[in-house]
Amino acid sequence: MLKPLGDRVVVQLKEEKEQTVGGFVLAGASQEKTKKAQVVAVGEGVRTLTGELVASSLVQGDTILIENHVGTPVKDDGKDCLIIREADVLAVVND
Repeated sequence: MLKPLGDRVVVQLKEEKEQTVGGFVLAGASQEKTKKAQVVAVGEGVRTLTGELVASSLVQGDTILIENHVGTPVKDDGKDCLIIREADVLAVVND
């Protein structure tokens, strides 16, 4: 399992349906510009100029909203994941 450093977060993208209820396949341009992801691991946080540690506001298991094309793709235990910065998180989704 990956352990992210600093304010980085390891996430796994949630699969989104690419078809409508009627069975139509959505074109790439009509798909959303954001994606949902689940937090797999969280770094310890970031240090201020005075050396104080500010812990991450995310926890493992959170569902978050991120922009497309953000982060670095990696494999973790054979699963496709992304390493992103906490600042790249747009919102926490309350399911």
